[in-house]
Amino acid sequence: MTLLSTPLLLESASTASSHPSALLLAACVGLIGGLTSGLCGVSPGGALVVLSTLLLGVEQHVSQGISLAAQIPPTGFTAVRRYQAQGGRCGRTRLPWLASGFLVGGAAGAIGAAHVSSSILQWSYVVYLGALDALIIRRAIARGVPGSTATASGAESIRGPALLTVGLLAGLSSGYLGIGGGLAIVAGLTAALKVPQHQAQMLSLLLSIIPTTLPAAYVYWREGLLPSWPILAAVIVGLWAGTDAGARAANCVSPTVLRAVLITIVTAMAAYMAWKA
Repeated sequence: MTLLSTPLLLESASTASSHPSALLLAACVGLIGGLTSGLCGVSPGGALVVLSTLLLGVEQHVSQGISLAAQIPPTGFTAVRRYQAQGGRCGRTRLPWLASGFLVGGAAGAIGAAHVSSSILQWSYVVYLGALDALIIRRAIARGVPGSTATASGAESIRGPALLTVGLLAGLSSGYLGIGGGLAIVAGLTAALKVPQHQAQMLSLLLSIIPTTLPAAYVYWREGLLPSWPILAAVIVGLWAGTDAGARAANCVSPTVLRAVLITIVTAMAAYMAWKA
């Protein structure tokens, strides 16, 4: 399998995979990714890809493989419980539609990613994040226009095919870019389908409990685009802790603040990947 290539890891495969510094960095990748996930109510994939590239120094395909594999365990479970403890609710009948589209899109996207260069993937990532940023900002501006704010009751009439489409597009982005698709889920639900912010974030976290990234992660594993198992385990441990801490913080701030944080994080990730490409 592909191995990490930072200066810390220019050793044999067995030594690199158990190097304390490497494991600590991997845990930090998971911890920071989890914090963004729990705080913004999105899957941690976007942050994991950027952080794996930045802190672990891995090639783009490998960073995407780390992200997808780390999201197979239900790391968002504690975050969902935090949202529920604060009275958070969402239409769970929407979940099967989102998940069905996501599974199909994820496998298709991963197959496509295995056949393109790292440079193309990086620029695709930048374009994707820029489009999401525009959707979130557009939604935030629309909320300030009288009569344009969607209510929870109005969002209940969303039809299954619309949710299936959101799930399919999110799955495609997940498999192709190695992310969890949570940003696309939240942006699609809030900007396109007018679902309230907290409901959209809780749906995204519920979706992360289901191993929807498994088909895409399998494709990356088959292509040899995963690091050693100790590295993955360290990322997952950090992810559990960070997601819970982020969800605790999210329950203390308003939807307006959450949107501002989300926009800031997405913009920062896009800027870094554009510089890296």
